[in-house]
Amino acid sequence: MIENLQSFTESLPPLLQWVGVMLAGAIPFVESYTGSVLGVLAGLNPVVAVAAAVVGNVISMLIFVLTTSRVRTAAVTRRGKPDSPRRAKLRERFDRFGVPGVSLLGQTVLPSQITAAAMVSFGASRNAVIGWQIVSIVLWGVLFGALAVVGSDLVGV
Repeated sequence: MIENLQSFTESLPPLLQWVGVMLAGAIPFVESYTGSVLGVLAGLNPVVAVAAAVVGNVISMLIFVLTTSRVRTAAVTRRGKPDSPRRAKLRERFDRFGVPGVSLLGQTVLPSQITAAAMVSFGASRNAVIGWQIVSIVLWGVLFGALAVVGSDLVGV
């Protein structure tokens, strides 16, 4: 899949390659970190690659959070149903680490879109989730973008 995304990005005119990176960053499990690497490997300026991947990931995450917030508001009466095992495990992590911890570390397990939506569904402040998710998306994007630059310099790409 990553090779297809890289080929797609490289096939775009040079002035539009950032759009391919932005679209890749919006895909769950690709996120800002893989999108940043994709952009660097496609030959984009690392700052442009990271910025495009971050913007794509943030837009996607915002759609998930705002949709979940509306759904939660409409379905508050659902409280009587027990959580699935997966949701119960996520809720335990949320209760343990809070919004900042889940936002910063959650991307190691699940996409930001899913963790953000889950936190809002658990009752976390929508604005707090959005703020911490943006911080996390930027940090992960910059970290992996920098690693891609260093790695591509080491292998001579």
